[in-house]
Amino acid sequence: MKKQTKEKKAPTHGVYVVQGEGDNAHWLKIGAAWLHGDGKGANLILEALPLSNKVVVREFTEKDGEDKGAQQ
Repeated sequence: MKKQTKEKKAPTHGVYVVQGEGDNAHWLKIGAAWLHGDGKGANLILEALPLSNKVVVREFTEKDGEDKGAQQ
């Protein structure tokens, strides 16, 4: 049996609750996501559960890489 080692990888996406629309929208980061190796799904880790019905998963950009903990 081949021994597999798991590397801790940084998340590829942020998970946000969005309240409002357009320029008045408020984005609150509630978690992170890691894409599956085959690209057909993702694992989500949520630090809070949304009370509204709008959850957005966005790929991190270079700007986000500077501070992934910041709210958008």
